[in-house]
Amino acid sequence: MAKEEDDDASLETVETDISSLKKEVEHLEFQRMFNQEHDEANCFLEIQAGAGGTEAQDWASMLERMYIKFAERQGFKPEIVEETEGDVAGIKGCTIKITGDYAYGWLRTETGIHRLVRKSPFDSNARRHTSFASVFVVPEVDDSFEVEVNPADLRIDTFRASGAGGQHVNKTSSAVRLIHRPTGMVVECQQERSQFQNKDKALEILRSRLLAQKQKEQQDAINAQRQGQVGTGDRSEKIRTYNFPQDRCTDHRIGLTVHNLDKIMDGNLDEIIDALATHEQAEKLRQLNAQAE
Repeated sequence: MAKEEDDDASLETVETDISSLKKEVEHLEFQRMFNQEHDEANCFLEIQAGAGGTEAQDWASMLERMYIKFAERQGFKPEIVEETEGDVAGIKGCTIKITGDYAYGWLRTETGIHRLVRKSPFDSNARRHTSFASVFVVPEVDDSFEVEVNPADLRIDTFRASGAGGQHVNKTSSAVRLIHRPTGMVVECQQERSQFQNKDKALEILRSRLLAQKQKEQQDAINAQRQGQVGTGDRSEKIRTYNFPQDRCTDHRIGLTVHNLDKIMDGNLDEIIDALATHEQAEKLRQLNAQAE
């Protein structure tokens, strides 16, 4: 009708609407690939600097920024739950809670060792350095998942928070450290002003970690779920290299190399995660076909 009436304004509006709907449909189609248990859940993303001192700690802070940017681009809500500053620069580690539909599905394949290659800004001779940081992603546990934590198994320490917070941080021991004796897991939370809030948040993270451990034990026993995933998800596995001198990022699990590293570090991970999800689905289909033969 717009064409018949030479209504260019209406045609432009329709084209804009079609483009927007196309992107929404593509997003929904991609999201359909997130069909594993807990894919629809919020998640906790933990980053730990590897060996290498200041260089590794700076790399951990770069990853923290990258994932926060990615979460914001996806319309998720990122919240830094715990962060330990580096000795000179960067961070030694952090935990980020990412809230949003299918946050865990989007990010679970980020678990593993991330490798950085660059000329270090902390080296007066500008030599090339290789640094490592580990990323671990677990789904948020809600009341529908049975993960019991016996209070008798917990050691609870309180201490003064080390981050920003002015006089409140300096005068109160609001930060909380939980030690789960049976597993040796340690969880710290110091971002909230209240000790009780930090304790609740730390318990939430601990339950998520226990769920992840429980799932892994079940998966190892039946050798099932991990078979269809990209890589093993083990902390010791180097999954990706970010090479700044060559302006490229390579995911070693699927042999994918993409360029424009600055764009990736700004949170544009869609191409990599899309390729990982597509590969995962193809592997599952291949295994189903092999079983049917």
